[in-house]
Amino acid sequence: MPARGPEPQPRGAVIRGNHPIDQQEAARRFMAAPQHLAMHDQRLWDLRKKRDGQKEIIEEWEDLRQLASDIKTHTLTHLDTYLEQFEKNAIANGVKVHWAKDAAEHNSIVAEILRSKNAKSLIKSKSMLTEECGFREAMAHEGVTVVETDLGERIQQLDNENPSHVVVPAVHKLRTDVAEVFAKTLGSDPDNSDVSYLTEQQREHTRPLILKADAGMTGCNFAVAETGSVVVCTNEGNADLSANTTGLHIVSMGIEKIIPNLNSLAVFVRMLSRSALGSPITQYTSHFRGPRRGAEMHIVIVDNGRTDRLGLEKFWTSLKCIRCGACMNTCPVFRRSGGLSYGATYAGPIGLIIDPTFNRHKYSTLPFSSTMNGSCTNVCPVKINIHEQIADWRQVLAENHEIPAFKKSMMKAAGALLASPKLYRASLPMADSALRHLPRFVLYNKLNTWTRGREMPHVPKETFHQWYKRTRGVDGKKK
Repeated sequence: MPARGPEPQPRGAVIRGNHPIDQQEAARRFMAAPQHLAMHDQRLWDLRKKRDGQKEIIEEWEDLRQLASDIKTHTLTHLDTYLEQFEKNAIANGVKVHWAKDAAEHNSIVAEILRSKNAKSLIKSKSMLTEECGFREAMAHEGVTVVETDLGERIQQLDNENPSHVVVPAVHKLRTDVAEVFAKTLGSDPDNSDVSYLTEQQREHTRPLILKADAGMTGCNFAVAETGSVVVCTNEGNADLSANTTGLHIVSMGIEKIIPNLNSLAVFVRMLSRSALGSPITQYTSHFRGPRRGAEMHIVIVDNGRTDRLGLEKFWTSLKCIRCGACMNTCPVFRRSGGLSYGATYAGPIGLIIDPTFNRHKYSTLPFSSTMNGSCTNVCPVKINIHEQIADWRQVLAENHEIPAFKKSMMKAAGALLASPKLYRASLPMADSALRHLPRFVLYNKLNTWTRGREMPHVPKETFHQWYKRTRGVDGKKK
């Protein structure tokens, strides 16, 4: 019998232009890889348990959640005021501030800054906004080499993949997957998957690129209006490398990152890492207030559809998200299907309510990739009603004819049945009888997605109402 090699890494969803993402197809491929499935599920559930442990330590946890939610509500409802205050103070600190209405303008502004400095290489700290803007691809067209400084993000860059998680970008990979990627791109030993060896290989190859870079870029976890400063939280210190190694620091910042003051910042710093990784704080919480002497600092403030989302009555509170990933770590669908199965920059429960705001047709299937158990809402540090917004998106997509006709007709029929108690009670005995006697192929086929990968539950001999009437009588008195 031939020796079994490492299990190949399942790839993400197949992107077909503007066609709706087939998350189920990609999820089935991920679940068919047992080593990856077990590792991914266990690794994320460990993060969830560590988060719960941190929550138990802080008695005022629920008060902090409410305070964080209230601060975000206040800021988002006074967004213009705080953005103007931030811009004024940042300029006073010596920062050059730019405004970008969309991804293309963001990339164009950065390209122009780099051209003005004849910069051909850029080192970058992890930033979901730049992923959203397709920044690396845009810079490739400009002849600019972009090097990720976050280890997980660098692995994904070398493997030509997007991040699969907002905090741990390569969480879906086994060590053998990383060894294979490094062997192909860095020339390391393909049979050595030791973590220390792989980390050293990456460091030896990337550090020279960092030291020779012409410019640096960071994202922004929080932008403090009263000081005009930006705060970036990392565990590797790579934001400090990106900001300080060169004489040109560019910050990519979404408009929703703004918070009023440093007192507000203290609340979010206490919540962020505990919710994300179950650790009290990130290793590095870096404050960037202005350029170093002789250097330049630019901040590009990006809208890219956020003001449109702010106007959506049911979905505007998704802008409160602080990108901790807690909802992903607790979601059974995400843990068992991998982030790349969503085929979007933002995966998991928060992605289900953000992605359709970018493109309702392309991401029309995603809000149905949820069990609606509400765990995402329970762990959200800023109390976003995530599962309720997922349900709202399902309604919006149905009303806008963005779901298949068969599914829509089934949901309509189910709605009529559940809306009529008499019809519902009359239909249950007939359905139970049919389930007991129908041939298997009638229930287990392509049209019935519920039975794919699982068995129908045992059908009881009588319904609850029949049992109640038999044991309690029509008047409810026990016989």
